[in-house]
Amino acid sequence: MGALDHLSHMFDCSSGHRSTSRKYKKRKQLQTVEIKVKMDCEGCERKVKHAVEGMKGVSDVQIDPKQSKLTVVGYVEPNKVVSRVKHRTGKRAELWPYVPYDVVAHPYAPGIYDRRAPAGYVRSADQPHLSQLARASSTEVRYTTAFSDENPTACSIM
Repeated sequence: MGALDHLSHMFDCSSGHRSTSRKYKKRKQLQTVEIKVKMDCEGCERKVKHAVEGMKGVSDVQIDPKQSKLTVVGYVEPNKVVSRVKHRTGKRAELWPYVPYDVVAHPYAPGIYDRRAPAGYVRSADQPHLSQLARASSTEVRYTTAFSDENPTACSIM
């Protein structure tokens, strides 16, 4: 192998060994991040808005003070936005925990219904321990079927 072959191999763009050694960053997707932040006055709104507007990748910021809701649109990660709001403002912030009332099968189940939720919203049922309705244990089922009208061998004490 001559010197010219070696140089041409070094600067060859079609060879795969150079491109595989580079790590390409995965491009972030455009997301809408909704955050629950308590805002009492216009000063709080301004403080929260300025904390998020300075982030890289943010394209739009909307604030709904009645619902205590901050909506951020852009190429951002939700957890980073929440941590930025917490750090810059000192306020308690969390991802928006509510879903529309119509989406949930049992909106008045314990753990899902929240009195503090905005009108038309209930708490998200993503957590399985909150969304399950009370289930009867096997002993309760045996006792209720023993005294049932549909059971022909039921107790006649009724």
